[in-house]
Amino acid sequence: MVDSQYYLPNDIGIAALDCGEAFKLLSPKEKLYAHYLSRAAWYGGLVVLLQTSPESPYVYVLLQRLFRKQAPAQLEAVADAAGLSSEEYQAFLVYAAGLYANMGNYKSFGDTKFIPNLPKEKFKALVWNSQAYKESPGEMEALWNNCSHLLYSLEDKQKQLGLGDKGVTTYFSGNCCLEDAELAQKFLDSKKLSAYNTRLFKKESAGKHCYEVRLASAVKKDCGVEGEGETRCGTYDFDEAVFSVQRGDYAFLMEKVSQNLEKAKAYAASDNQKGMLEEYIRSFTYGSVDAHKEGSRFWIKDKGPIVESYIGFIESYRDPFGSRGEFEGFVAVVNKAMSARFAELVSSAEVLLPELPWPPAFEKDHFLKPDFTSLDVLTFAGSGIPAGINIPNYDDIRQTEGFKNVSLGNVLAVAYATQKEKLTFLEEKDKDLYIKWKGPSFEVQVGLHELLGHGSGKLFIQDEKGKLNFDKAEVRNPETGELISSWYKGSETWDSKFSTIASSYEECRAECVGLYLCLNKQVLSIFGHEGEEAEEVVYVNWLNMVRAGLLGLEFYTPESKSWRQAHMQARFVILRVLLEAGEGLVTLCESSGADGRPDALITLDRSNIHTVGKRAMQKFLCKLQVHKSTADVEGGRALYETYSAVTSDGSHDFLRLRETVLLRKEARKMFVQANTLLKGETVELEEYEATAAGLIQSFTQRFTEDAEKLEAQLLELVSIDAPCWC
Repeated sequence: MVDSQYYLPNDIGIAALDCGEAFKLLSPKEKLYAHYLSRAAWYGGLVVLLQTSPESPYVYVLLQRLFRKQAPAQLEAVADAAGLSSEEYQAFLVYAAGLYANMGNYKSFGDTKFIPNLPKEKFKALVWNSQAYKESPGEMEALWNNCSHLLYSLEDKQKQLGLGDKGVTTYFSGNCCLEDAELAQKFLDSKKLSAYNTRLFKKESAGKHCYEVRLASAVKKDCGVEGEGETRCGTYDFDEAVFSVQRGDYAFLMEKVSQNLEKAKAYAASDNQKGMLEEYIRSFTYGSVDAHKEGSRFWIKDKGPIVESYIGFIESYRDPFGSRGEFEGFVAVVNKAMSARFAELVSSAEVLLPELPWPPAFEKDHFLKPDFTSLDVLTFAGSGIPAGINIPNYDDIRQTEGFKNVSLGNVLAVAYATQKEKLTFLEEKDKDLYIKWKGPSFEVQVGLHELLGHGSGKLFIQDEKGKLNFDKAEVRNPETGELISSWYKGSETWDSKFSTIASSYEECRAECVGLYLCLNKQVLSIFGHEGEEAEEVVYVNWLNMVRAGLLGLEFYTPESKSWRQAHMQARFVILRVLLEAGEGLVTLCESSGADGRPDALITLDRSNIHTVGKRAMQKFLCKLQVHKSTADVEGGRALYETYSAVTSDGSHDFLRLRETVLLRKEARKMFVQANTLLKGETVELEEYEATAAGLIQSFTQRFTEDAEKLEAQLLELVSIDAPCWC
């Protein structure tokens, strides 16, 4: 029996992201702008296949060819004739939908591999009996041979994403390990190159390690980029190794992204939008992160657009080293009613920030009021869809120029809806409260997390000219009372310094800010919660966090002692901190369920939240911020890894609890997204049903005009690199 965590269940939740009403309200010009931005995002999103696993592009093309010739309803008769039961065919559809929704065969949330829940020979029989196979048997057989082994393989290394012997990654060639990633980071820092849009490939030559740093760009040749001085491409000796910096990774897809951004430019609503798109085009054409930063600066200045978007190599969660960004692009329409609440939160930020438990010197010199809007997602291309975003991720811009926050309203509306019978690990009296207040409380938490979590805190920096952004003779560490003795120097960044723990540590800090500030009555009032209702929102927010900490154990791999998901590691850390606070604040007990199988119960004493809970958050948050501000990697890592440790020791057997969590887990929902279609000069919205078949149909209709060329290019890109993964 294969562990059920490696299958997607046949009854997995699938929800449609409803944006029909929001789209209708757009003007013809805004619809065209949204359409071309969406096209750019969808083409770029295919990069994620190449960033996930060696087999993902092959599986994607195999499925596209099957479904382009026969829709799911037509293929069902083929499946029946090939000997598949109705349950097996549904499992096949769920697997295909899962591959599209995650843009690869590893879960976007948790980085675990998922395989088809039907026998390999049945999957093969379906392919061999399909119309696609009858028309092109040689091509379909080649596709099958290129992916069928890895499609089903659950060897230890292939169970999760990771570096070296800890898992699979295509950000690095198969012979790279952590030491190679560390050396490459030192090299990139020395050349003032960001790792965000790179991959690393290692070879041996004449007894030397030779590394190829590949930049994502449409242009392959070495040439200067306007405004950046001499080119950084070329070959360099560094620390007894040779580094070669080259352009052209994902070249065909980067070209398609740039072409559609160029078309969108004609319908931009402002000079800021035009400037933003021009810089993005320069970035994707030449592989320039500096150009993407410039585009992000224009984006920050584009206040309150009706159509909001962001695109590029953004989040570094899935790079095992924590420095390389996964491609994503989103297009969304503003929800004016909810955005008004967020605007009020922004207006109150300067009053709320001093409430955070660190000295004023550890807070930014000036709070740069960001845009904070609630959006209904039209398009979100990438491996998964979050509930909220704080971007850009460039700390130098966030510190001095600002950022934007977005809450994705139509994602929140459907992603976290829970049926009572599927609600685990809570007392019966808590379940009804949880269902009633989970949405409103999560809305508050997302707002605080994005705006005042990611938007707070200062990094102490010494620039390349030696200038400090703080007073070395005055700033003291509140934990020790001594003058601070460490800070970021030159081109060092938060990601490059804290690397493998940076993402999770920062998510933890933001979550703690949300818990801490949701106790503030002014905050609750902004979101329309007063009196007893406000207290219910606080209670359910904290209850949700400690339950999420327990659920987070699903995303821990005991064999490699590693976490596969930044947010869930963060929530487990918070659970540990609140358990440690004692005084009955949080209790976690193992038990037996009504079905006789292992179960657990987590409770929260609401009378202790404002006292014991607040003190625990106050103390822990201050430590997190001090380590972050002062670039104290050693201290920050020691603190974070202590609370992240999953052991059988102490008052709780977390390894045994992990087995219980896996036994009772509910699969994460998948989302069906609409397509925009150009009919003459009119843009129409095509929506799909909330089923596996609907999700599949949305993808087969996404690239109708150039599907064959696109698939051929994907296969060419993946075949070139095939020897690198061995």
